Amino acid sequence: MTVATDTSLTHFTRTAERAANQVISAYSTSFGLACRLLGSRHRQHVRNIYALVRVADELVDGVTAEAGLSYQEQCDALTHFIDETHRAVKLGYSSDLIIHAFAQTARAAGIDDSLVDPFFDSMRMDLGERTDLLERTSASATEQPTPLRFDADAHDGYVHGSAEVVGLMCLRVFMRDEKVDDGDAAALEHGASRLGAAFQNINFLRDLADDTTRLGRSYLGTADHLEDRDRMGWVSTIRAQLADANAVIPMLPRDARAAVRSALALFQALTDRIEQTTVDELYRSRVRVPDPVKAGLAARAVASTWMELHR
Repeated sequence: MTVATDTSLTHFTRTAERAANQVISAYSTSFGLACRLLGSRHRQHVRNIYALVRVADELVDGVTAEAGLSYQEQCDALTHFIDETHRAVKLGYSSDLIIHAFAQTARAAGIDDSLVDPFFDSMRMDLGERTDLLERTSASATEQPTPLRFDADAHDGYVHGSAEVVGLMCLRVFMRDEKVDDGDAAALEHGASRLGAAFQNINFLRDLADDTTRLGRSYLGTADHLEDRDRMGWVSTIRAQLADANAVIPMLPRDARAAVRSALALFQALTDRIEQTTVDELYRSRVRVPDPVKAGLAARAVASTWMELHR
């Protein structure tokens, strides 16, 4: 009798996937819950995408600065991460576990430079052309930087790279074994992009306090301080984005719909809470949805999908 054993690469890849799972578990209960609603053929791939995106995001959002890296060293760390990701996608291997896990997903789902490059462009935007920081030493890394302000064009470019393409990466995972015509493919891509954009704009509003005080970034305009009319304008934008995303959910494979519905329902609940929160409050604290409410939204998403499939 022959006992099947894992090859060294298979064992390494499974270890990398477990590392990716730890990242999503540590950083996002919401996405962790949504991932559990995915079919098994999608679940690990989406976790791998999340892990890479999260690690890159943490790199530019203060982890490297807290570790004592100068501004130039932070830029160099991001460049190394980017280069290693491209190399891993090309070769199918990286000694970095998170990058290795992502590379397996990218190669399986056809996630190419057209999606990877815009994501990393947005991460570079977070670091910015910070000439005011180039001469700083690690000892002065906690000084308040000159604020980065995003006008409308910069906002749209940043959202495309940081969020829309992540939605498109997940869509490529969901659709990798499906055959759709060009019209349906375009509709699905639009919906995935809009869902990603809605998520990012919601987070911009939720993170006003942290973004402006700790990170020195203003993603929602060039003014020193948002007003309540600005908040309501963004709420209207987000609701339109969520409506576009919701319209294409029935076009997704059956084993992806409940998870996407659950995520969308959470975004809608967050938007409802933001609508009821003054902008001054948003500058002081982060809007959240309690875990029991999240669980209820997920349960309703599962029920809605079940009824849709059994009509």
